[in-house]
Amino acid sequence: MVARSLLDTLKEVSDDERDCIAVLERISRLADDSEPTVRAELMEQVPHIAMFCQENRPSIPYAFSKYLLPIVVRYLADQNNQVRKTSQAALLVLLEQELIERYDVETKVCPVLIDLTAPDSNDDVKTEAVAIMCKMASMVGKDITERLVLPRFCEMCCDCRMFHVRKVCAANFGDICSVVGQQATEEMLLPRFFQLCSDNVWGVRKACAECFMAVSCATSQEVRRTKLSTLFINLISDPSRWVRQAAFQSLGPFISTFANPSSSGQYFKEEDGKNPEDCDSAQENSCEQVRTTEDGTTDEEHNRTEDLSSHCDDRDDFATKLENVVEDQNTVSNNSKRESDFQTESSFHCTLPSESCGEMADENEQSSHCCTTAVQEAGLNSQETSLSEQELYNSFHFWRTPLPEIDIDFELQQTSDIKLDREIQELTMPVSPSIPMATRKELEEMIENLEPHIDDPDVKAQVEVLSAALRASSLHPQEETMASVGKGTDSQTELTINDQQSFKPILSDIVPLIRDTVEGMDSPLHYIHNDSDLSTNSSFSPEEERKSKVQDVVPQALLDQYLSMTDPSRAQTVDTEIAKHCAYSLPGVALTLGRQNWHCLKDTYETLASDMQWKVRRTLAFSIHELAVILGDQLTAGDLVPVFNGFLKDLDEVRIGVLKHLHDFLKLLHVDKRREYLYQLQEFLVTDNSRNWRFRAELAEQLILLLDLYSARDIYDYLRPIAFNLCADKVSSVRWISYKLVSEMVKKLYMASTPTFVIDLMNELVEKFCRCHKWSGRQTFVFICQSISEDDCLPMDQFAVHLLPHLLHLASDKVPNVRVLLAKTLKQTLLEKEYFLNSANSHQEAVEQTIMALQMDGDSDVKYFASIHPASTKIADDAMSTASSTY
Repeated sequence: MVARSLLDTLKEVSDDERDCIAVLERISRLADDSEPTVRAELMEQVPHIAMFCQENRPSIPYAFSKYLLPIVVRYLADQNNQVRKTSQAALLVLLEQELIERYDVETKVCPVLIDLTAPDSNDDVKTEAVAIMCKMASMVGKDITERLVLPRFCEMCCDCRMFHVRKVCAANFGDICSVVGQQATEEMLLPRFFQLCSDNVWGVRKACAECFMAVSCATSQEVRRTKLSTLFINLISDPSRWVRQAAFQSLGPFISTFANPSSSGQYFKEEDGKNPEDCDSAQENSCEQVRTTEDGTTDEEHNRTEDLSSHCDDRDDFATKLENVVEDQNTVSNNSKRESDFQTESSFHCTLPSESCGEMADENEQSSHCCTTAVQEAGLNSQETSLSEQELYNSFHFWRTPLPEIDIDFELQQTSDIKLDREIQELTMPVSPSIPMATRKELEEMIENLEPHIDDPDVKAQVEVLSAALRASSLHPQEETMASVGKGTDSQTELTINDQQSFKPILSDIVPLIRDTVEGMDSPLHYIHNDSDLSTNSSFSPEEERKSKVQDVVPQALLDQYLSMTDPSRAQTVDTEIAKHCAYSLPGVALTLGRQNWHCLKDTYETLASDMQWKVRRTLAFSIHELAVILGDQLTAGDLVPVFNGFLKDLDEVRIGVLKHLHDFLKLLHVDKRREYLYQLQEFLVTDNSRNWRFRAELAEQLILLLDLYSARDIYDYLRPIAFNLCADKVSSVRWISYKLVSEMVKKLYMASTPTFVIDLMNELVEKFCRCHKWSGRQTFVFICQSISEDDCLPMDQFAVHLLPHLLHLASDKVPNVRVLLAKTLKQTLLEKEYFLNSANSHQEAVEQTIMALQMDGDSDVKYFASIHPASTKIADDAMSTASSTY
């Protein structure tokens, strides 16, 4: 109770500085209480007390810094978990409210957090301290984070004793990168990120996959292409299903970071003097927020890690042997040197205990090998400064789909026989003494090791590739290569089919024959593609189908993996909702590729639009208007309109997505195409569930916007009947929006060149509502008249001629609710208009006489509203009131 009343006590004595100091000293004594609940309660009051001290700083200067902050910092290491949690929450609130001085952050907060993350610190306290350091980085700014937090954060990323700490670092990696900027990210953080992505605990790798977009936003375009893309492919091919699931969810957002600013107008936090408004735009248009994992990890994670250990070892052996690109001996030796440098740096920054060195060594070796090719390519690109931008970022320099079988011209073949023979001899020779050729025995051993895990689709694909290599190894290398290049034998076809079953980098130190038969060219990275990544449309040849998916905006391997998210097998092996994630990020991917590369996504979009899960179709329905803006008029009319038409006939859960942005989509269509939908608007009145009144309310909102898209004739013929129908809806919220719709319709028709439409509309209002036999219809007429006059939708002289006489006639209505609303309308709306205030006319006299009659009404409510002028009670209040509503 004492802790809860501290703030009130402090407020009472705030005028006397001595009394305030006495209370603050009591708080310091209370902080030493042995009861954890008292300390936790005290900590909950600290942010409120600190706010009060800040507001009354002249009378109690430095009160927070001297008395309260030391308590908060001390409780960060409290033995009780509840006290620590409350102190952590209080610290973050104080930093967010900027109640802690910068000097105190540097001298009192950061040193304590760094001490709590020391190697000899308590495990739980260390994990929590790392989380606090990561969360406060964005609040304390780049300077403090870079000087005080970043060095310790890098050490914690290599904490080999506790995977909990590494997991927290991985989960918050993107936040740290966004604070410290591009240079520090690329120089200090990326090597740690590579280590975390190859961690032997799947929870750490999963956290890396979830924050991948944020890390990519903090790097340069070149680093994204040469390093992060290769790293992301490894995560997508991870042995753990949970890691693959997180990676596929982040795939679309990661692809969106490749957006070209010159064409998309988006920038991703690159430190090259970008416009802040552009950065904001990029953040708004990103498809998906990066989700972070919780600090703790359950015992289930340990169990799954142990269950997968044998599986991972087999996969790692295979991946380790499938590493490096076939090039000349000098290049290979340079590669080896760079690999050793990378591994030396990794081991320098992360000292492992003896019992875990073996496992981490394998993981780091795999990570470093996977990155070698990308690092090498970056080095070559930096040296070849004379290359044009087109050559520098040509897809040949990065990812390339397997080349199809090509019929070589006979004469060209004869002239190049000698050259081919020489190249084949060079390719089949071992490129380096340190990279031996894979023997038949080694292939059989690898297949035998992988067979226990044949149920995994990825492992099955690898076994098929190795089986193909085993069959190929029985042939002579020169004969095999000549047959596949010159004559197109069945051996090449067999290998090509099997090669499409996986998505792993092919590296020359296993079987150069596979590379020779699949691709006869030198390329920095070579991938075997999953057959699900390439559509098998019978109307296209394999070559045409491949060309339709090739682009040069993002690495082709990433796009191929994104397109494979619609494959039904992915739902079984990765995530049952993977198609929904694909649909969610599709507008961002389309914006990144640009409308010139829409052909790469068209088939995928059509597949998603016909998906069996309504959640997938609903996601597309909510974003189809954004996609139309990206694609432009021509592609929208050809490719999106059919999908849009299908959504109009779908479930209500899907139709609502189309309805909410109906105006946004129709305004992008040609006038003739737009008019075709006038006939279908009536269908929105019919829903699967008649109680779904929000659907009809949304329709009324959209019809108000659609008035600007259609002519007076179309409005009168097609929109008017729908509006009148909605005005008679059973739900008052729908009717209220419909009154606004009818008043806007009157305004639109009055401004039209043909005056007959608005006159006919007002006559129908009188006939349909004012003379309705139901009192609710007559009340609706009063509401519409009130809305028209309030929004000035019609000049008062025209209103007085066409609507006012019928309105005044309702003064003798037998239902009090109608007369009450009439009294409100006349007194609060009409008599406030200049037309009835300053000009003496017959209409003014008729209104005054009607008000006098209502003042003498037998109903007390009618008499009240007609006699006085209540505080502005507008139509919105009337629509929701029980006295005038028929809900």
